[in-house]
Amino acid sequence: MKLNVDNSEQLMQVVKSDLLFDKLVQQVEKDFDLANVSLKIPDALEYTAFIALVREKVYYLMMEHFADYLNLMYIIDIPEIEFQNIEITDTVDVADQVTLLILKREYKKVWYRNRF
Repeated sequence: MKLNVDNSEQLMQVVKSDLLFDKLVQQVEKDFDLANVSLKIPDALEYTAFIALVREKVYYLMMEHFADYLNLMYIIDIPEIEFQNIEITDTVDVADQVTLLILKREYKKVWYRNRF
């Protein structure tokens, strides 16, 4: 499975077309809980608000709790090669790019589980 998306909004369009948004939210919440990072996701959340919530949490972890951030990346299982492709500009942009990596990886997990 190869996802050709450039940002989180495009990814959410793919997720919504596959009708897997609710499962994606559950998977993200599950992996954040496994990393002992609280991510309170309210019910009936739109995808743009979901992206913003994840992005804010990633930014917070990068700035305040870097060890927890690294643990989260390990639990989500983002390949190290993906981090080498991140353009380092400022922390907000990096958090946005990392959010895309998180959502892509989580979507792959959900997609495979749903498919097979």
